[in-house]
Amino acid sequence: MKKLWVCFFFFLPLFSVDASERENVSLVKCVDGDTAVFKVQEEEVKFRFLAVDTPESVHPTKEKEAFGKEASTFTCDALTNAKTIEIEYDEASSKKDKYGRGLAWIYIDGVMLQKTLIENGLAEIAYIYGKYKYVEELCKLQGQAILNKMGIWADGTREEGYCKTKSNSTNKKTTKTKKESSKNEEDEFVEDVLAFIEKYPVYAPFVFVIGGVYVIIKKKK
Repeated sequence: MKKLWVCFFFFLPLFSVDASERENVSLVKCVDGDTAVFKVQEEEVKFRFLAVDTPESVHPTKEKEAFGKEASTFTCDALTNAKTIEIEYDEASSKKDKYGRGLAWIYIDGVMLQKTLIENGLAEIAYIYGKYKYVEELCKLQGQAILNKMGIWADGTREEGYCKTKSNSTNKKTTKTKKESSKNEEDEFVEDVLAFIEKYPVYAPFVFVIGGVYVIIKKKK
């Protein structure tokens, strides 16, 4: 019996299920590159694909943008020919935006549509209002698309938005951390020197002279 239980626990991780839940939906209508209407549990819901923005192709008040038609065609073909369509809500995002549209990660035959759009330069990362689950990975894919001059990045004139801002913020934070670390080390050194003088006051003049020379040299650097 003991051997049986050991085998059971050994194979248990193989049957673990991903905590994120995907829900099967069916396509009602494709709208454009980042919007579609799905039937979710017998209810028709218009979805705005989470965390991405494709160039405009059918907006009522905005002009058509470069690669808007390509993005719309790509998405609509993929959704129309899909064997399975799934949605995954993100815990860091609300399920609907202020216009009542659903917000979710979209999977076509097991592959995330947002990733495919980013990889092909047909969308950029945008509308990030929380720590969404896959944004870091998407930023890496977008970086590659920019290097390869894919789609919207082809002419090199388009400015990267969220990912560039996030990267700059991270670099500033890292620099600040290094400065704070250096300052902490200096504070500890001063405390050690003061403790030494308190214990051996006879050496105080020599310590102050050496300290003064050190400060002068540091300022010159």
